[in-house]
Amino acid sequence: MQTRSPVVVGRDEEIEALHRLLTGARSGSGGAMFLVGEPGIGKSRLAAAATTQALDTGLAMLRGRVGAIGTMVAFRPFTEALLSLIRRGEMPAAEGLGPYRQVLGRLVPDWDDGTAHDTAASPVVLGEAVLRLLTLVGRDRGCLLVLEDLHGSDPETLAVIEYLLDNLEDQPVALVATLRSEMCAAYELAQLSAQRGAAQLVELQPLQRGEVAELAAGCLEVPVESVPEQLADQLWADSAGIPFVVEELLQEANRSGQLVSGPDGVQVIDDLQTNVPPAVVRSISSRTAQLGPQSRDILVLAAVIGHRFPLSVVREATGTDERLLLATLRAGVAAQLVGPDEPAPDWYAFRHPLTAESLLAGLTPTERANLAQRCADAVEELHPGLPGEWCPMVAELAEAGGEPIRAGRLFALAGRRSFDDGSTGSATNLLDRANTLLAADPDVGYRAEVLGSLLLALSATGGFEHIAAHAATVDELADRNLDSRKLAALHVQFANAEMMAGRTLVALDHVAAARSLLGTDPGDADLAPVDGVAANLELARQSPRRIQVATELATRAAAAAERADLPEVACEALQLLGILAREHDLDRSIDYFHRARQIAENHGMVLQRVTSHYFQAGTICLADGSIVELERARQQAQRIGAIQLMYDVDAILGQQAILRSEYPRAAEIIAEGMEVTRRLRMGRFATYFLAIKAMLEAHQGRRSAMEAALAEVAHWGGERASYELPYSYGLARTFCALMEENRDLADSELAQALAFDAQNPTTLHLTGKNGLALLLGVLSGRNGWAHFEAVTATAASGMRWNKQFVQFAHAVLLGRDGQGDAASAKLQEATETASLFPLAQHLGLRMVAEPAAADGWGDPVAWLRLAEEYFHTAGITAVASACRGLMRQLGATVSQRRTGSEQVPAYLRQLGVTTREYEVCRLLVDRIGNKSIASRLHISPRTVEKHVASLMTKTQQPDREALSSFARSVLQD
Repeated sequence: MQTRSPVVVGRDEEIEALHRLLTGARSGSGGAMFLVGEPGIGKSRLAAAATTQALDTGLAMLRGRVGAIGTMVAFRPFTEALLSLIRRGEMPAAEGLGPYRQVLGRLVPDWDDGTAHDTAASPVVLGEAVLRLLTLVGRDRGCLLVLEDLHGSDPETLAVIEYLLDNLEDQPVALVATLRSEMCAAYELAQLSAQRGAAQLVELQPLQRGEVAELAAGCLEVPVESVPEQLADQLWADSAGIPFVVEELLQEANRSGQLVSGPDGVQVIDDLQTNVPPAVVRSISSRTAQLGPQSRDILVLAAVIGHRFPLSVVREATGTDERLLLATLRAGVAAQLVGPDEPAPDWYAFRHPLTAESLLAGLTPTERANLAQRCADAVEELHPGLPGEWCPMVAELAEAGGEPIRAGRLFALAGRRSFDDGSTGSATNLLDRANTLLAADPDVGYRAEVLGSLLLALSATGGFEHIAAHAATVDELADRNLDSRKLAALHVQFANAEMMAGRTLVALDHVAAARSLLGTDPGDADLAPVDGVAANLELARQSPRRIQVATELATRAAAAAERADLPEVACEALQLLGILAREHDLDRSIDYFHRARQIAENHGMVLQRVTSHYFQAGTICLADGSIVELERARQQAQRIGAIQLMYDVDAILGQQAILRSEYPRAAEIIAEGMEVTRRLRMGRFATYFLAIKAMLEAHQGRRSAMEAALAEVAHWGGERASYELPYSYGLARTFCALMEENRDLADSELAQALAFDAQNPTTLHLTGKNGLALLLGVLSGRNGWAHFEAVTATAASGMRWNKQFVQFAHAVLLGRDGQGDAASAKLQEATETASLFPLAQHLGLRMVAEPAAADGWGDPVAWLRLAEEYFHTAGITAVASACRGLMRQLGATVSQRRTGSEQVPAYLRQLGVTTREYEVCRLLVDRIGNKSIASRLHISPRTVEKHVASLMTKTQQPDREALSSFARSVLQD
């Protein structure tokens, strides 16, 4: 008799659905299926059938399973699945993953250079990394990923799975997941995914009576008609159609001699008097009893550990010698009770969860607690420091063993480790359990530290609604004589959490409470965190002195943190100081970021180092327009897998590309940024990229496209979009109006940008407040020298983008005062500053030409020719037309923009050479006479003579011979 049927019975429709899923993956159209049902219903058998089919058809195969300790180990099934690729030598080259290779260092130890955990990538970013890896693995053949027992999954694993489900459609990847039909986060995910069409949800039903008979026939190795009716009826009644129970009942009946095979087939000797689940318990108990009492005790202790158990721990906890232990395992494997748990060495697993549960059914609570304590002690003895998943395992065992404080401290340790690894969901669950278990811990200082860690985790996961529930614990700890300094530290942590939740007033109350507890002369270690959070809170207040006060607080926090050796607090304070200093002193801003970078380097804080470099590079870019350091910062972010920081840099590079009129490059950056940040649900970044897209359209005069992008900003960004409003109006709408030659609308749009900035102050410096607004005001007559001096008193006016407009405005003011030479010199400076920004440069020339002509300084016609040429080539017809109109008003000859004019070289168009004059110029190369030229162009010799004279004037050539030489040199160039 076989212990299992050689074929899967009663699941034809499910197997066909799996076949379609795998076929789709092979053709590049992926999908997912959840196999859901009670224990023993056949989920793993179907997953195994999918695995067999995948291997038979050439698909790549990965398998992972949630461990015995469920929510305690983040990403375990993915780690197991990816490590199997390495063992089989099928892992693709890491270079194909780009920046996501480092992110996967959290799952693939071989790819971790020590910085993978520093980046604390979100599960969504990790999901993108896993998706890209699976796509590489399945390229040209398809890939199957099987994830089992998801009912015990941690939040991070489920977040990665959810991301995969939403993005498998166009990938060569099939995902098959198994879980129990019980209410849990994984089951809710399966239901919601099925509702929105992201996955199939297959709820496995019990077998029918005929299918039970067919299953029995497979196990008994006889035709289905040879299965006795009495046996089929009894199996169906007692198993409730659960395949695992059918097989167990048959195993027990065969072992007890109730079934006999003879010439007439299988016969039943006695009535099968069994019930379920007691029938399964008796079946398993009878098989373990045959192994002997010592072996049974070994398996019972293993069951206390869980469905999976490490052999070394069982050996240590039981004191069993190697020979007996191995003999027990061999017998257990033969009795179909246990088996090796591939691919982990030294680990075994019970054949089915019901096996472990059945072994524990006969234990009293006291016996179970004693065994759990023995197992916990054994693990600690074997694994000092409890690295990895050993820590939460011992915590679970200690809790089961009636040791709440021991369990609470271990859950706290595991939670802090998870938080440091970026698994904030798991960290929150672990720290919350620790906080509850430690309620009676006499060490109130340690309890306060755990609560502080929990507050950090809640803030990181956005669980702000749970923060208030823990506030009463502060008073409880105070009543239990917690040291005032530790109470103050707790208030600071509450203040940070409430600030992140947007509850500024509550946060300020916590800061006040902390200061009261610390007294008038606090130490540096206590003062630095208080001042750090207070500085950030000050920025959220509507106060004319908010920048000054925030700077004072951040300065004090940075100094105190450096003295007290609190590198994280020091870095954050210095970064804030750098941002605040940009408005007033760019050199000091750069110095602050440099200091933060040095502290991060000295303390091995990789992410803080790269972040400080990014801020420093951003200031350098603002100062002189150079993006060299920004690109270096991006490369560093890519190397350590800091995906969010990398896209932050990309957003700035995209904006800079627009300002430099590098529109194709900007469009490429924006398209990629929008696609990935939307997929990664990075709302702030997605909104920012949309605002930049609106800028891109505006700078090319495409109003409808700009309006569509801004509508998306409002729709996608929600309340977040308010931060983008100064950009939307100052760098998008205002420029679009200028491209339409609508100066009144431009003034109105820029005024709105400044109003938004005043209502909701930001750290954005290029939206017009410090440059363009001054120029437009000077041109309209609203602004004079007083306003000019007020603007130039800020460091932001010296930022290269702003500086060009300030210099244009300066030139106009000088010309208006009759200082023509000084105005011309200043305009030359402005054009040199603006050389990095072609659109702004030529827009400035176009706008300054009018007052220059009115005030009689400079060469407005030459400036208008340059601007007209630029805007004509760029397709900005309104500005090009305005330039031509102004030139005509000034009495200048204006080339006609008719068909063929685009053939006139740019240099000649700037000189005012018309299409017909260019045709004459080309024929002068051959030094032929006027009649010959007239004959070829079908015009009169007199007209040719006029064109030649005009060409000599415009090109400043003394005679016809010189003009012919000039024409030859131009055409050769």
